[in-house]
Amino acid sequence: MIRFGPAGLGGVGEAVSNLKEFSRLGLKACEIAFTYGIYIKDKEAEEIRKAAEKYDIKLSIHAPYWINLNSNEKKKVEESKKRIIDCCKIGEKLGAYTIVFHPGYYGKMSKEESYENIKNRIIEIQEEIKNNKLRIRISAETTGKINVFGKEEEILKLVEDTGCFFCVDFAHILARNQGKISYKEIYEKFKNFDEMHIHFSGIEWGEKGEIKHKITEEKEVRKLIEALPKNKNIVVINESPMPVEDSVKALKLYNML
Repeated sequence: MIRFGPAGLGGVGEAVSNLKEFSRLGLKACEIAFTYGIYIKDKEAEEIRKAAEKYDIKLSIHAPYWINLNSNEKKKVEESKKRIIDCCKIGEKLGAYTIVFHPGYYGKMSKEESYENIKNRIIEIQEEIKNNKLRIRISAETTGKINVFGKEEEILKLVEDTGCFFCVDFAHILARNQGKISYKEIYEKFKNFDEMHIHFSGIEWGEKGEIKHKITEEKEVRKLIEALPKNKNIVVINESPMPVEDSVKALKLYNML
């Protein structure tokens, strides 16, 4: 099953009505943006979970931007781990199935050293998830800037070495590769998985990679959809400035093709 939906649920007061509207539009997924902090409390989460179940909308969460599992400052690493775990705890109450996060920056470290640091810290997070008896999983995201950890190969290796899941952000990959992308080749890299969590939108980039998201062009949506595997469960989250409208656009194209 392919589910399309927006990045962003809106404020707590409008969350349930937004889910109802997403359902009316045919959207079956939504990623709650905790990018600037967790804004949903336990009691509110229960109501949102029930609404998502009622309208058959699969929820995911984007963890705060302030995460760097490769920092050379222990305090920042511990704070980053806590932010992910806190997302897991509220995500469990929301009924979300995964927590998307940006792993970290290379900084002055080599890519190999960065990988080892991030890998070990994700293993520690996985242990804490297990110790807290949480069923939710975490998804390391492909990133859009050249100086940021998160190439497809790095994410795939993390999945193999830590047991975490992944988020393939096609806009980030396009920006990181300066406009060069093959949807089929990327899907091929992830062919061994029965499901995928995808981010997709238009994007502007420069010599250092991602600059900002923009409205999704129809021709790019077509490329994404035409290459979609037919035998997987896939969630496609749109992160453009108009994520609901662009998700509806993608859904209509998918139904036409």
